[in-house]
Amino acid sequence: MIDDRKAPQVPRSLRKGPRSSAAVPRCRPSAGTPLPAGDDAGLTVTVTGTPGGPLVAEVAGEIDLRTAGPLRARLIELGDDPAAVGGRLVVDFGGVRFCDATGLGALVGVHNHVLARGGEISLARVRPAQLRLLRVTGLDKVFPLYDTVAEAVAAGRTSSLS
Repeated sequence: MIDDRKAPQVPRSLRKGPRSSAAVPRCRPSAGTPLPAGDDAGLTVTVTGTPGGPLVAEVAGEIDLRTAGPLRARLIELGDDPAAVGGRLVVDFGGVRFCDATGLGALVGVHNHVLARGGEISLARVRPAQLRLLRVTGLDKVFPLYDTVAEAVAAGRTSSLS
């Protein structure tokens, strides 16, 4: 393992890529409208909900270093939305093709934020690769996991996956 704190610093003039970082544009779509999570990131968040139920955020694409921050910000915004009945947020992972450690960190950040406000974030339709990652990291014990969005919407704090 490399200790990044002791790694030599590359002079700015030799670094690749743009010299300034542009802010990711934020927009507030109406329910059911895709939200780009980053510049050409290929990640969208579509928000739906049912009266008297939690908000459902359908996430599609790849969650990585580029997209994790905007995804975290959007999910926190949804968790704070008064339309999220009881502060419940269901994240539909059926369209997530890839999720790395940065993505897991973003989900944990959302979980902590929502939990501190008395809410809950649940994951539904998690693909086998991501489910394996959640189990290896122990996050399957943190997030209630459901086979379907309908189960997640209907349930309380009990997971249907073991």
